[in-house]
Amino acid sequence: MTLAKRGLGIDGPHHGFEVSSLHGDEAEAPGLDKRETGQLTGIRRFGATGAVLMAIGALGAGAQPVLQNPVQGLRILGLPARLGATALTLTMTGSVMVVLAWLLLGRFAIGRYRGEGAAPRRLTRSQLDRTLLLWVIPLTIAPPMFSKDVYSYLAQSEITARGLDPYAIGPAQALGVDHVLTRTVPTIWRDTPAPYGPFFLWIGRGISAVTGENIVAGIFLHRLLALAGVALIVWALPRLARRCGVASVTALWLGAANPLLLFHLVAGIHNEALMLGLMLAGMELALRAVESADPIRFDIRGATAGGRNLMYLLAGSGLIALSATVKIPSLLALGFIGMALARRWGGTMRSVVAAATLLAAVTAVVILVVSLASGLGFAWLSPGTLGVANEVRSWMSLPTLLGLGTGLAGVFLGLGDHTTAVLNLTRPIASLAAAFVALRMLVAVLVGRVHPVGALGVSLGVLVLLFPVVQPWYLLWAVIPLAAWATRPVFRIPAIVFSSAVSLIVMPNGGEYQPFMIVQAAVATILVVGLAMFLTRDRLPWRAGTGAPNGHGSTAEYAEAP
Repeated sequence: MTLAKRGLGIDGPHHGFEVSSLHGDEAEAPGLDKRETGQLTGIRRFGATGAVLMAIGALGAGAQPVLQNPVQGLRILGLPARLGATALTLTMTGSVMVVLAWLLLGRFAIGRYRGEGAAPRRLTRSQLDRTLLLWVIPLTIAPPMFSKDVYSYLAQSEITARGLDPYAIGPAQALGVDHVLTRTVPTIWRDTPAPYGPFFLWIGRGISAVTGENIVAGIFLHRLLALAGVALIVWALPRLARRCGVASVTALWLGAANPLLLFHLVAGIHNEALMLGLMLAGMELALRAVESADPIRFDIRGATAGGRNLMYLLAGSGLIALSATVKIPSLLALGFIGMALARRWGGTMRSVVAAATLLAAVTAVVILVVSLASGLGFAWLSPGTLGVANEVRSWMSLPTLLGLGTGLAGVFLGLGDHTTAVLNLTRPIASLAAAFVALRMLVAVLVGRVHPVGALGVSLGVLVLLFPVVQPWYLLWAVIPLAAWATRPVFRIPAIVFSSAVSLIVMPNGGEYQPFMIVQAAVATILVVGLAMFLTRDRLPWRAGTGAPNGHGSTAEYAEAP
């Protein structure tokens, strides 16, 4: 029993609890000086130039549709499609420029020091918002990049619009192999049912009703949906950061301006944008009630503080439940809201049951209403639907990587390929490990050791790493909430490094290129970016300390906790 309590973290006070040590309070800071503001303008333009190059290159190197390509045959706009290597070089060069601009922007977002013992300087929220908007606009009007999932969205939406069951049949069977929407769906997903929740497909049905078989119009409306999710992230993230004592600009830079978000949620049009936006907005609304000094009580008019808090709690938990009807992992956030609520009500087992009952009722109502009103039922909750993505063997998943490595070693040693058998062992073990970490984080929130936002980020991070399939944009599940809570270099440095590296490993067409073309484009990218860095060496802070007045401080330093 003692060992079990110690494992769950309920064996008494834990000073220096490992996860909680990732967080330190971080004060807001004065703005940049005149010289740094000029450098910020240069960084903004450098990143915007990269985004424009990406958009131009995507006309030939992006995830273009097989049919209804709007630039095919055009004299000027169709030129990148006829110059494949050049288009790939433009996109790769632009991607590297955006990542470098984001890293340079981090020097002004994390904080630049005036001198010994002085407060750090950071850019203002309006400066960051303008920068983010300038980088997003070119990607908004560009063809899809880095993934072809949007074409699966279109096909599954059309299946739903026809009154068929998207959880029972795939695009090839429902629409036909030669249908205009099926033709652009990646081969691996043509016979696969939809793995998404009913709310997303319900919206998709509406999009399909408006656009029909017009691929370009469908892509545009799905991108607007993704942008709505990004807007929710930008709204919620700084508010959650302030609740956690973290500088809002720093959280927005690491979370909302992250190249992974720009490349995969905006350019790639993934529905993670809607899932994360609803989840974070729900967290913010629910925490308004949970962390309020006023009571939470029933008031049908919502006129009293207690009535408003109850409305915030119900609305927030409802939004989180709604996000789970896009993708199910976000439902984990309700557990941490429940534990925070139980702690507010005394932290006893009885309060845990009461909070769980309330939030379970809200979740049940939301799922029931969406599933029935959409006409899609509850098939999306079946193991077969939730496990659709497991068909992909992703090297970024630790249990999958272990299984693949073991299978390869078996082949090399002449013992046979045991990859499938090993995966059947490693994946369940990884699931149990992820569940244990989540349970420990729930307990940590209940006893007050970790803030709910931080515990959610840690749990989602472990879930992603141990998930059977990990796509690059899945990292945002953890990075975005942790950006609002974790301030220490032990988190931020790996998050920055991984975000930068993973942003550049996926080909812009969402598939593969010939190795020689990739090598040519990479060499050209290095030369062009190197030249751009040389030409801007006196205007942009490429070197640590560049632009620091009177030589004080390093631009790479972190703002320390007071």
